[in-house]
Amino acid sequence: MTDLKQFQQDTRQWLQDNCPASQRQAIVKEEQVWGGRNRSFFNEDCQLWFERMRDKGWTAPEWPTKYGGGGLNASEAKILEREMKALKCRPALYDLGLWMFGPALLKFGTEAQKQEHITKIVSGEIRWAQGYSEPGAGSDLASLKTRAEDKGDHFLVNGSKIWTTNADKSDWIFCLVRTDPNAKKQKGISFLLVDMATEGVSTTPIPLISGKSEFCQTFFDDVKVPKENLVGELHAGWTVAKEVLKHERKLMSMLGSMAEKEEESLQALAIRCLGKGEQGKLRDSGIRGRITSHLMNSHADGLTGLRMYQQGKAGVMDPNLGLTMKYTNTSELQTKDELMLAILGNRGLSWHDDEFDLTEKRIAQNWAYNKSHTIAGGTSEIQLNIIAKRALGLPA
Repeated sequence: MTDLKQFQQDTRQWLQDNCPASQRQAIVKEEQVWGGRNRSFFNEDCQLWFERMRDKGWTAPEWPTKYGGGGLNASEAKILEREMKALKCRPALYDLGLWMFGPALLKFGTEAQKQEHITKIVSGEIRWAQGYSEPGAGSDLASLKTRAEDKGDHFLVNGSKIWTTNADKSDWIFCLVRTDPNAKKQKGISFLLVDMATEGVSTTPIPLISGKSEFCQTFFDDVKVPKENLVGELHAGWTVAKEVLKHERKLMSMLGSMAEKEEESLQALAIRCLGKGEQGKLRDSGIRGRITSHLMNSHADGLTGLRMYQQGKAGVMDPNLGLTMKYTNTSELQTKDELMLAILGNRGLSWHDDEFDLTEKRIAQNWAYNKSHTIAGGTSEIQLNIIAKRALGLPA
């Protein structure tokens, strides 16, 4: 028996023994476990599952064991992912530090920074927010204006960041700041880590059409940041930022596996609402064709994800795949939302009215919220320009 085969069997057995039945259900947003100083658990099973995965190091399975990670190689991590999917195990921990910032810090951070922050990300002690976009610097991020002035033993930060997801619930924020105001575009930008509890940091939630306020604007008013919180070289933060963006795009392409799940599949919902014809096919041929197209595209996305894994394993990664996956996956997520509303018909008007059931309300609210996914991590329009230039070699 090969080592990987044994690992697969051991992993499957461990998950069966340690993942509570309630954590093998469709993901519910209110029951997600986020890290942080004010971490809370929806119930005992959520806490138990988190603690068992944390102690195993599998909240960050591929990170080094000396920082609390699982120390798995890429093949082992893929087996763990597949076995969790097969058992319908929920993610044990959610955090931007886990998905985006941590991998960049492992690459560019000092040993002291890794010891301080990586271990706390793995154990869910600290929750992170991202400070990139500004009111005047969205897709053109290099135009950012938030400044960090060198004051000897610290930087003095002034400015604001927008679309800082869950910043009002986060403990720390990783930020791009301008440290050389005379430099152009990407030059003169540095990568700073800021404790949200520092005097002068404040956040304001931004209400969305869905009625939720996960996005915030974060303000920095004469915020003192220690010099040891600089990641990478001074004025060279754009290099670190690109590493974070690479992992952010990967995250956006994986949203479907981590987002709240509807209690009914797309196909089951269509059968229930529209019914079958005499030949056993969905009665509405138009909707049937749209569902088929969506399922084919989603399957293609899954195959592309497998291709990325195999390339990574072989050490010949195509950087363009992440760009295209982010675009296609978020687009298909919105296609699915539109399809569900079309299937519901007038029932898709549900929102707060008690006349509608919880599933119908969630479908309508997710449709509204998921509009943000083709903006987050790089707007689709900008993404298409990058794909055209880098992947297809088209003229600017």
